[in-house]
Amino acid sequence: MSATTLSAAAIAGMIDHAILKPELTRTEVDAQLDLAARYRIFSVCVRPSDVAHAAARLAGTGVAVGTVIGFPHGTTSTAAKAAEARQAIADGAAELDMVLNVGRLRSGLTDDVEADIAAVVGAADGRVVKVILETALLSDDDVVAGCRAAESAGAAFVKTSTGFAGGGATPEHLALMRATVGPQVQVKASGGVRDLDTVLAFHAAGVTRFGTSGTATILDDAAARDAGADAAARVDDASY
Repeated sequence: MSATTLSAAAIAGMIDHAILKPELTRTEVDAQLDLAARYRIFSVCVRPSDVAHAAARLAGTGVAVGTVIGFPHGTTSTAAKAAEARQAIADGAAELDMVLNVGRLRSGLTDDVEADIAAVVGAADGRVVKVILETALLSDDDVVAGCRAAESAGAAFVKTSTGFAGGGATPEHLALMRATVGPQVQVKASGGVRDLDTVLAFHAAGVTRFGTSGTATILDDAAARDAGADAAARVDDASY
């Protein structure tokens, strides 16, 4: 199987399974955590209040726990975001997905945006920080400015969307993000990532992480495709 096709296992290693809806009960959260463990994905992204529980339930599974900071609007104070980051890490979070201050970015206050991100990066103490731009609300110039602020502040990823503001990841925004940041900054697609074809197309555009609640559908389809490819290869081998 070619690298551009991606095996189901490779795709699983790039998925952050989103468990973020505010109405989810503990039972529903547990079902999603167990799904993540069953599919052996890279990580879950849970609500801040669920981090300690998720870390305990997923201990020993190899699935990392991430959470969100300043979610979903990005308008909490910088001090609050930094405090939220420190608490999340104390509770067991390995990665943080923070929402930048969209209004300030759109106002051209990029120094403030960069300082906000840098405070969370500092509080993360070496953990991966992904910066959510909320691209559906931004002009292309804003996307570029947000990516540059995130890179300058030391973020590991730039990310498209929260999934709570309409819109979602688009090929155009992903291409713009990938072209703006250097190779040391990765790109995460989130919002509307629900099927295998989307994952493959976005990966070809340079995306290395996917935020989705469609994990089971994506990975079941990938596994079925892998099985079909393996069967076809066996038929071809037998024909010689």
